Amino acid sequence: MNPSPISPADTDVPALVLQLAELLQPRRWMMATAESCTGGLIAGACTDLSGSSAWFERGFVTYSNEAKSEMLGIDAALIAAHGAVSEPVARAMAEGAIARSRAQAAVAVTGVAGPTGGSPDKPVGTVWFGWSVDGRVRTERRRFDGDRATVRAATVHYALQTLAELVRA
Repeated sequence: MNPSPISPADTDVPALVLQLAELLQPRRWMMATAESCTGGLIAGACTDLSGSSAWFERGFVTYSNEAKSEMLGIDAALIAAHGAVSEPVARAMAEGAIARSRAQAAVAVTGVAGPTGGSPDKPVGTVWFGWSVDGRVRTERRRFDGDRATVRAATVHYALQTLAELVRA
């Protein structure tokens, strides 16, 4: 059996946060997060680093559909048409985080962390990501295996890793 490449005890997250800080600060860029399934864990990982106020601007925890609409300006009809765990909603979350902050880089996550809530179309472990970096938006769907903590940890890791890659590019 192959071990999961990402676990809740993943020690790469602090290193990824440090990388982000080193990429964002010289550009004088700020970062924002829009989180659903991770409930603020990405923002928490970022603010674990002392001095993060120099590059971390704010985090939106939009767990409910109403919060996505109220805090990020996402049209309720978009959520009703596609579901909260979808590409259009992940994109709108990233764009909303940028529009409602002073950030130039944002990451958004919406998914099914489990153990309940999955469906045949969106099984437990399904996560949609949205990143907005300097006006360019990218989305991606991933599926992570494991329990709730493992799915959330993998989501945090992948969100930060990809954001660092996009800022670096």
